[in-house]
Amino acid sequence: MKRNYFIVGLIFLTFFVISLITNILGALNPDVIKSFNLSLTLSAFLPFAFFIAYGVMSIPAGILVEKYKEKKIMIAAFSMAFIGALTFSIFPHYLVFLISLFLMGTGMAMLQVAINPLLRVSGGEEHFAFNSVMAQLVFGGASFLAPMFLTYLISGLNETNSNNIVKTIFGGLVPNNLSWVSLYILFTVVLLFMIIVILLSRFPDVERNEDEKSGSWATHKSLFKNKIVILYFIGIFAYVGTEQGVSYWISKFLYTYHNYDPVTIGASIVGWFWGMMSIGSLIGLGLLKLFDSRRVLLGAVILATIFLSMSLFGPSRFALITFPMVGFSLSVMWPIIFSLALNSVESHHGSFTGILVTAIIGGAIIQLFIGWLGDNLGLRTGMSFVFVTLAYILSIGIWANPIIANQTIKTKAVAATN
Repeated sequence: MKRNYFIVGLIFLTFFVISLITNILGALNPDVIKSFNLSLTLSAFLPFAFFIAYGVMSIPAGILVEKYKEKKIMIAAFSMAFIGALTFSIFPHYLVFLISLFLMGTGMAMLQVAINPLLRVSGGEEHFAFNSVMAQLVFGGASFLAPMFLTYLISGLNETNSNNIVKTIFGGLVPNNLSWVSLYILFTVVLLFMIIVILLSRFPDVERNEDEKSGSWATHKSLFKNKIVILYFIGIFAYVGTEQGVSYWISKFLYTYHNYDPVTIGASIVGWFWGMMSIGSLIGLGLLKLFDSRRVLLGAVILATIFLSMSLFGPSRFALITFPMVGFSLSVMWPIIFSLALNSVESHHGSFTGILVTAIIGGAIIQLFIGWLGDNLGLRTGMSFVFVTLAYILSIGIWANPIIANQTIKTKAVAATN
């Protein structure tokens, strides 16, 4: 099939939007807590509302995509996210925010299921690996830029000069004490734009590989009886809980323990956390050509543990450097755990993928636990729970026994001589 560069570009743009909406919550956290006078537990319900949508929608989304095709599902997904962003922009209250985040999370879950097979077909199977890496870089880039957008909007709205462009556009749309809500007004416009673009676009027919088909409910139930499936489900659960359990609380931690301004310093460090994840992904690609993925995973967990310890218990100047380095260390964990999981079963990879994506609810459940611990024992203690999830990820590097190991330069050379 002829490659469709427009659709490839549209998918990259979709990854950008998904990342903007998904990973901005950490930078927003201190402002939301202050605006709505929230405890840490109530604050943790915000990412809970967003990420629990993945548990609800990931498997059904796969079935819906096969029935109604990618274009209709992407329109439905962006429409749901648009309704969520618009509703909160009009009614900026805590309970409305929870409902809106669930709607946006549902839309993002549907998009994640729909766009990967579409990328394979539009960009060509022979370029799928390269395009997938590019998509992750776009995703990381958006996560890096999102806190900068937030800082720009809040700083502009708080300026005494009433003639700046931010005040001109958003000044009459948001209350004075809720300047961060302007970001969701911006999201509303972006999501509407995406709906219009997709409506006007012509999509290719996607013939799904056997491994990309979602399978029946019976298949999913049978997989859940497999011990390996459960172990890797917990692995993805632990990873997303780790990633979000650090990124969501960085800005609040820096403000609470080191008195750094969340709008400037806090948001910037959250951005660098995601930026370093992108850089780490590139370096990880090279490491996986040199070493067995299990060894790379073990090394990454050890580094993440060291940097997180320095971030939580070290001096303030260390935290500004080591929090982003935690992101750098986490960067290879998702693809390694995911690939080890799929390479550990012989069939039903499409259904298994749906189960693994459902495990993203770890970003919801673990946040609540961190928030509850933070309210009762302090945020430093709450964030220390991440050491437990890292310990489980470390165990994967020890007990994992995939049917097919990742190919390194050494194993490729051995295979060539045989």
